[in-house]
Amino acid sequence: MQSYSKKHERNEAYAKIPHQIRVLTVRARPGHPSQGLLNVAGTVFPCALGSGGITANKREGDGGTPLAAMRILSGYFRRDHFTGKRTRLAMQEIDASLGWCEVPDDRNYNRPVRLPYAASHEHMRRDDRLYDACLVLDWNIRPRRRGRGSAIFFHLARPGFTPTQGCVAVTARVMARLLPYLSGRTVLRVVR
Repeated sequence: MQSYSKKHERNEAYAKIPHQIRVLTVRARPGHPSQGLLNVAGTVFPCALGSGGITANKREGDGGTPLAAMRILSGYFRRDHFTGKRTRLAMQEIDASLGWCEVPDDRNYNRPVRLPYAASHEHMRRDDRLYDACLVLDWNIRPRRRGRGSAIFFHLARPGFTPTQGCVAVTARVMARLLPYLSGRTVLRVVR
């Protein structure tokens, strides 16, 4: 007889994450379209989705999370805030001059830019710490189509998993737990 069966089950669930994660599957949480469930080899974590829920027809500014399989390309981190940096991904430190262009007509649309930048852009070094660990997904990167959405990231969530602008977001603890197992071959699949 094992008196620690409940604890043992929890430990087994923790051990289910493989040495290298190939697929992260995300679906909307039932009854909450802007919140999701992230499945990693049978272990499920809560996540935040875009305010527009999951959409098959992503457009710039619609708040939708793309219904797509998106490879993780690389990432950014704040050395002064985020400690879980061990990963196989190419990671770059975020400094005050890093931005991301979000203007469809700009030549650097959906690309990192150096600040100050004339066109509308997002500051990657944020006070709210959402991008303390921020992974770039290959949504609308190659080929890049105007108005199909920019800055679709896998990043840190706000308390309560409030909606993103179209990204997928998890807690810092979950991100730190997943990072060592992610690589350039990992795909984040958003499904219905």
